[in-house]
Amino acid sequence: MGRGIAQLAVQAGSLVKLFDLQADAGVTAKAALAAQWDKLAAKNRLDAATAADYKARVSNSQTLNDLADCDLIVEAIVERLDVKQALFAELEALVSPQAALATNTSSLSVTAIAAQLKHPGRFAGYHFFNPAPLMKVVEIVSGLKTQTQLCSQLADYARQMGHTPVQAQDTPGFIVNHAGRAYGTEALRIVSEGIADFATIDRILRDQAGFKLGPFELMDLTGLDVSHPVMESVYHQYYEEARYRPSVITAQRLAGGLLGRKTGEGFYPYVDGVMQVPPEAAVPDVAEMPPFWVSPRASRRSELLELLKKLGAKIETGQSPSPQALTLVAPLGFDITTVAVVERLDPARTVGIDMLIDDANTKRRVLATNPITRTDMRDAAHAMFSRDGKAVSVIRDSGGFVTQRVVSSIVNIASDICQQGICSPKDLEKAVTLGLGYPLGPLAMGDHYGPTNVLEVLFNMQTVYGDQRYRPSPWLRRRGAIGLSLMHEEI
Repeated sequence: MGRGIAQLAVQAGSLVKLFDLQADAGVTAKAALAAQWDKLAAKNRLDAATAADYKARVSNSQTLNDLADCDLIVEAIVERLDVKQALFAELEALVSPQAALATNTSSLSVTAIAAQLKHPGRFAGYHFFNPAPLMKVVEIVSGLKTQTQLCSQLADYARQMGHTPVQAQDTPGFIVNHAGRAYGTEALRIVSEGIADFATIDRILRDQAGFKLGPFELMDLTGLDVSHPVMESVYHQYYEEARYRPSVITAQRLAGGLLGRKTGEGFYPYVDGVMQVPPEAAVPDVAEMPPFWVSPRASRRSELLELLKKLGAKIETGQSPSPQALTLVAPLGFDITTVAVVERLDPARTVGIDMLIDDANTKRRVLATNPITRTDMRDAAHAMFSRDGKAVSVIRDSGGFVTQRVVSSIVNIASDICQQGICSPKDLEKAVTLGLGYPLGPLAMGDHYGPTNVLEVLFNMQTVYGDQRYRPSPWLRRRGAIGLSLMHEEI
């Protein structure tokens, strides 16, 4: 991380001094930077004179005293509050009164790090993401006593580096690590409830919702030694707020050394660095299809009926299904069992389908059974919805389908960030799309899937689970009642 920040600073026109307690670390970093610039020059992405200039702008420092004439010092050391406090106390005594001090911390309080300084106004968070040259967003975090002018100067410098600055208040996880809590933690809850396995959840969120990586692929790439401590840190710093509750699954895997790609095994095994993904279940061979009956309360009912017609299904249109019919329900947030009981349907012949997303806009359909759904009915639904070649996943019963749960949790946590005033809605959207690579910013995601749909999923899941982790944010409730387009006006 420190090497990446140094590269950006040099390329922005600065003279850069490297310092590390391990003497060889600075030498290694300088050599790696030189090799990087030489590589860019060899590919004609940088001329030789510029590469030489860049290399001349980097030097190694033997002691902290060598940094005394620096205008800005950015720290990227171990994530320990006491160690960072001690370092900055020493630096403050060395540099000029006009010099700025910044921490690249991802999980510690900027205010707490600055608490021991005589002049905390010149101290701020300057949080880059790894790899810094490629991740084009920087969080500028204001502690309680940080001067506004310093944040503006750091934002200007980030733009010189070619990065997008976003302003954040000093709260646990800042913007990106806070907003990112829902994706992995909700997926882990789904696994822990026996609803689907790791690979199935990854497939659903990639193919149905458009995420670049599934949550378990992402945690394998990041490494549980990084991602699990962040989960715990945000959870404890928010005094055990239910929305951020970590999972015993990652705690156990971390203890067992199953960290991900870096150890050759995580949620997936890796052979020569290549992820080994289990095959999908084959489409069942069904000799004779039952007729299909669609609940009048199904979401997107008209679209579902039209889809069945295109797939060649025999459709019943009576007020109730015949004894032979497969009954389809499409709830938002409720489990299939509850829907079957409330609507007085035979649970053994009832299958759910996720219709949160327009079928034309997704590469995968997701079905759900309840505990007593007959095998022949499950297989018939799987085979029918696979007829046009679109992938189908069949999961077990839960309150809310995979995409419903994860997307609604993402939108809800993002809304709570806005409720707390941690950042502007505009900076929230920029930070998440650049820092997490989501297909949409969380507020745009809420608009895309429908604010009333998101609220319905959350309210119904809160009823099913009786868990405060699904309580809708007041910010979301107010704007959801009139449409999230108001969010875009604010943006």
